[in-house]
Amino acid sequence: MAGSSDVAGLEESFRKFAVYGDTKATGQEMTGKNWAKLCKECKVMDGKGVTGTDVDIVFSKVKGKTARVIGYEEFKKALEELAPKRFKGKSKEEAYESICQLVAGKEPTNVGVTKATTGGAVDRLTDTTKYTGSHKERFDESGKGKGKSGRENIVDTSGYVGAYKNAGTYDAKVKK
Repeated sequence: MAGSSDVAGLEESFRKFAVYGDTKATGQEMTGKNWAKLCKECKVMDGKGVTGTDVDIVFSKVKGKTARVIGYEEFKKALEELAPKRFKGKSKEEAYESICQLVAGKEPTNVGVTKATTGGAVDRLTDTTKYTGSHKERFDESGKGKGKSGRENIVDTSGYVGAYKNAGTYDAKVKK
């Protein structure tokens, strides 16, 4: 049905979506969550002809009874099932070609990932050179935090007074 270059792109998209979000995934099997993500991002789901419910039903239909994942062959069957719903008025073959073109070559995106803001008040509030008092002591000259030594008063149990210049020289002066 599909051209050879189309099949390669389709299989590549399947593998990329199959491993998305799962560090242990091999790319041979796709979960229902990743199938739904693929359908949403590749615009297979249009909200009218193909809805999220349709996508879930087709996934359940093509997978095995006890299976929780689908392989590449089931993936192609699922696309065949959705093609006539997505492209009404086209023949089965044309609809399958069209749906393959939607999916081929696509890869998952990180939608909704929060970016760190670096403007206005955030810069002013995180600039360690403007800190005063005890907060100033928590950072070194480069602005890097000192960790625990910057937060707590660490007690010196050496026996010498705080700013004594000759600390640690007693043993050298007194010969035993």
